[in-house]
Amino acid sequence: MPDTALILIDIQNDYFPGGSWEVDRMETVAANAARLLDHARGKGDLVIHIRHEAGSDKAPFFRPGTPGAQINDSVRPQETEAVVLKHRPNSFHETDLLDRLRDAGVTTLTICGAMTQMCVDATTRAAVDHGFKTTVVSDACGAKATSFGGVDVPAKVVQAAFLAPLEMSYAKVLTTDEFLA
Repeated sequence: MPDTALILIDIQNDYFPGGSWEVDRMETVAANAARLLDHARGKGDLVIHIRHEAGSDKAPFFRPGTPGAQINDSVRPQETEAVVLKHRPNSFHETDLLDRLRDAGVTTLTICGAMTQMCVDATTRAAVDHGFKTTVVSDACGAKATSFGGVDVPAKVVQAAFLAPLEMSYAKVLTTDEFLA
């Protein structure tokens, strides 16, 4: 059994151009995630797709039963790959993700997906708290511009602001090329 798992978080249609909650550079993020996915499949690593679904059909994105809530074709799960449905940013919260990883004997996680400032961050921190050695692949993660207190924060700055503390205390942070080298 593999001791490594690739976790692809919320690479869903609503985050892509034309979707309900567009994430910066999502097509590039997905292309890099697809490279990681091909690599993991080739090595026989465990692959787990995370899919977020809102709790209401009135939510701004990932509404239940909509095409926007579906995993994007760029990283389409194979029949043998688990899809874990979640309703909160932390992929471990009220899901069977931890049990799946422990049952498979996984000790090391590679994490990618969206959004860096929400689900990637929450899941990475939880993974480390659960004892996993964790790598986040920076250019296979996407952030969304935001604002606070009247200050607009571009996606590039959001990305750096969240990846820097993850790299400092929680995970190895690499680019796709660095990871695959």
